[in-house]
Amino acid sequence: MRIGLLTEGGYPYVSGDARLWCDRLVHGLAQHEFDVYALSRSEHQEDEGWIPLPPNVRRVRTAPLWMAEDDEVVLGRRARRRFTEHFGELAAVLCGVPEGASGAVRSLSEGASASEADRFANALYGLAELARDEGGLAGALRSEAAVSTLERACRAPGAHRAAREARVPDLLAVAAHLERALRPLSLDWYEDDGLGAVDLCHAASGGTAVLPGLLARHFTGVPLMVTEYGVRLRTHYLTTPDAPPAVRSLLAAFQGRLAAEAYGRAEVVTAGNTHTRRWQERCGAHREKLRTVYPGMDARPFAEVGESPDCADPDALVWVGRVEPAKDLVSLLHAFAEVRKRQPKTRLRIVGAPAGPEGAAYLGHCRTLAAQLFPDEAAGPHTAGDNPVSFEEIGGPDLPAAAHAYASGAVTVLSSVVEGFPVGLAEAMLCGRATVSTDVGAVVEVIGGTGLVVPPRNPRALAEACVALLRDPERRARLGAAARARALELFTVEQNIEAFHGIYLEIVSRAPVRRVVLDGSGEPLPFSVPAEAHVAVRWTTASPRLAARGGPGWAAGRPVRATTPVPAPEGAR
Repeated sequence: MRIGLLTEGGYPYVSGDARLWCDRLVHGLAQHEFDVYALSRSEHQEDEGWIPLPPNVRRVRTAPLWMAEDDEVVLGRRARRRFTEHFGELAAVLCGVPEGASGAVRSLSEGASASEADRFANALYGLAELARDEGGLAGALRSEAAVSTLERACRAPGAHRAAREARVPDLLAVAAHLERALRPLSLDWYEDDGLGAVDLCHAASGGTAVLPGLLARHFTGVPLMVTEYGVRLRTHYLTTPDAPPAVRSLLAAFQGRLAAEAYGRAEVVTAGNTHTRRWQERCGAHREKLRTVYPGMDARPFAEVGESPDCADPDALVWVGRVEPAKDLVSLLHAFAEVRKRQPKTRLRIVGAPAGPEGAAYLGHCRTLAAQLFPDEAAGPHTAGDNPVSFEEIGGPDLPAAAHAYASGAVTVLSSVVEGFPVGLAEAMLCGRATVSTDVGAVVEVIGGTGLVVPPRNPRALAEACVALLRDPERRARLGAAARARALELFTVEQNIEAFHGIYLEIVSRAPVRRVVLDGSGEPLPFSVPAEAHVAVRWTTASPRLAARGGPGWAAGRPVRATTPVPAPEGAR
């Protein structure tokens, strides 16, 4: 089959989100064809280029989200009126304005009442149809009219309190975000030779990446599948704590409405863990559509460590990950101070690079704290001291890969206060390491009883769990073996690819055929699509004349013609 893979800030670029699992998915499903539609987040990301693509990637189309391309479209009077109506209705829904109170277009016939979900959908697809008719809406979404329309919705009777309190800077910030998020409306990806030609759209994340899939479904009927390893609404709450209340409220309303629309239109919605799945249900996803597909990791780099669990330093604790405040290394350092009081020979290896400028500042703070908590103790006046805490990065001569980091310690520690799917924890499990983790995100689901879990921001509990494992080698070995068996069963690339392959076949088998085969006189040809139309094989016969409207690309061959059966010989009857 032919899959339209929709990404934002990731695959096929060298850096970005969801790059690795998308690459593994495309390589693992070599029997299928992929068309990649990618939205880039920065000029630097585009300058870095793409990763090598396998032969089954037929096409790559990209569009930037980091800059606004001028489409030079000038809307006429009627088009401006349509834009004001639809954008006004979209803004009214985000502000909580009752239908009709803002003067926006009514979603249903007079006298009927539409739900907020219907109003949002009608406004969104109304803007999409306007963009298709006019050739784009980039200029209109950046115009003063868009800001004025948003302001009228915020001031309309019935608007939420946070929206009514929005000031000019808040309105400009929200309008800029909506313009960026709605840029896919102006793309030319939705024709029959674009996303209309694929058998299935697979959005690799929520948010803006889903929008092309929604529009392809709206215009050409292509079924949509959504995969999330983190819900955008939750990310919004976690990453904008200092934003003004009006900005937080309006953008959260947009993310929530877009997520609900995607969940409602998608055939299947997959979550990377139960924690994400609960958030999806909270945002409106129906339980019968939800599937849990754990991230797939390559177990081969960790195989040697997992098969030789006794090679670790029995007195070493290891932390591996990106250095940033959410990892709460400060609590880990205070916990290690308690561990040293009970186990004086213990060492702590913190392995990881800082995540951006904030991570670099946090790493400097942690180094200073470690020097204060553990001053170098020299054996004599002419010898150098040795700090029990080391800060290292993967890629050096001592730790060329992540597996070597896990191999260097007896216990792997995770001290985060915020986590989605803890990839580092699963890697430690593949290495057969006993783990001590904080109870955040999907940690308990991943561990499944094969490690110790403590409350977050509790250095004393973290220290007690570490000491318990350091003093009991047999318990460490039992937990490590159980963790490795669990990781090999649930978190490998093979199980991830097999799960998506089965979902692809399930969706396509239920999707209606979207091509009409015509006979010589131009009339629809009855029974023209054989039962084998949804079998993943290639048809080699010449194509009949088709009425363009999407459909399985590999099922566009000439209908199978019945043949006269050959009677069997007398002796064979």
